[in-house]
Amino acid sequence: MTQAITKATINKLHKPQTDGTQVWNVIVGLYNYPTLLVAHELKLFPLLAERPRTLQEISQSLNLALRATGTLLSVCASLGFIQLKDGCYSLTTVAQEYLLETSPTSFCGYLDLMIANSDSFSYVGVKKALLTDAPIIYEGDSLYEVHEQEDKDRVTRTFTKAMHCIGIPPALAWPETLDLSSNKYMLDIAGGSGAHSIGAALKWSNLKATILDIGPVCEIAQEYIAEYGLREQISTQVGDMWNDPFPSADLHFYSLIYHNYDLEKNRFLTKKSFDSLEPGGRIIIHQWLFNDRRTGPSATAGFNVIMQIWCAGGQEYSDLELSIMLAEAGFIDIEVKPTFGYWSIVTGRKPE
Repeated sequence: MTQAITKATINKLHKPQTDGTQVWNVIVGLYNYPTLLVAHELKLFPLLAERPRTLQEISQSLNLALRATGTLLSVCASLGFIQLKDGCYSLTTVAQEYLLETSPTSFCGYLDLMIANSDSFSYVGVKKALLTDAPIIYEGDSLYEVHEQEDKDRVTRTFTKAMHCIGIPPALAWPETLDLSSNKYMLDIAGGSGAHSIGAALKWSNLKATILDIGPVCEIAQEYIAEYGLREQISTQVGDMWNDPFPSADLHFYSLIYHNYDLEKNRFLTKKSFDSLEPGGRIIIHQWLFNDRRTGPSATAGFNVIMQIWCAGGQEYSDLELSIMLAEAGFIDIEVKPTFGYWSIVTGRKPE
């Protein structure tokens, strides 16, 4: 001990007012996430998709010791991804929907991206990003510039697949929250795989969409468009959202784009959309949102750390910040709508 405990110190001892579970949840969460990634990499979830299995069967199939297998299963069960019944482990619905490669809403591509960049969510990685106020993944000014320079079959394809994985579930939800029956042409700006064009086209047959992105990404997007059988409704156009004019459209859509950039760059995009949209046209910003004081929710605060690590100037915004941005550009009828899980849209209309 560094110093003797005095009687005065003892007299000050009392039961804490809180039980410390919030701190403990953060600490143990550091271990739960990489354990999930290990379970994914070991293919635990497709193994259990075949049929329910006992602890011993899983241990043998994964070539793990019984104690290690039990540790893995306890974490996955506590997180709600597997369940134990009659001595056998099986998948829950959430695991079937998100943790199997064969699921149309699979997160597996995103988990692969996280494994490939595991240093980014270490203590060392987070500390470096915060102390330098600079990204440690994409060190250039724009992740899109990096993807245009890198081998598309390695960095760009991996990233685009990951964004498609996390994009498809909310893409099937947000189109149900707006009446797009009068819209004819959607421009999906920096639209990546086209997940949101796909979701919108599946819901609204009247809507045609164009994905505007860099060349390597457009090539990958065309594969997804063909996979969903939507070549008649969705096209791609190679372009630079900063320097090239936007093609004519009555709906501009941005998903997880604004959080890549600082306020000034987002103001530029907002004004460019306002000037480019047809009269009466709509803008949609699809993001996770902070509350107005930027004190929560916890999930958005965590996503904000991811943006600190990945993108120069990247950050999450509140619905108030985005609403003000739209109003300053001239948009009216501004609305904020929660859509799916942590996702929301902020939308406005250009006056007639």
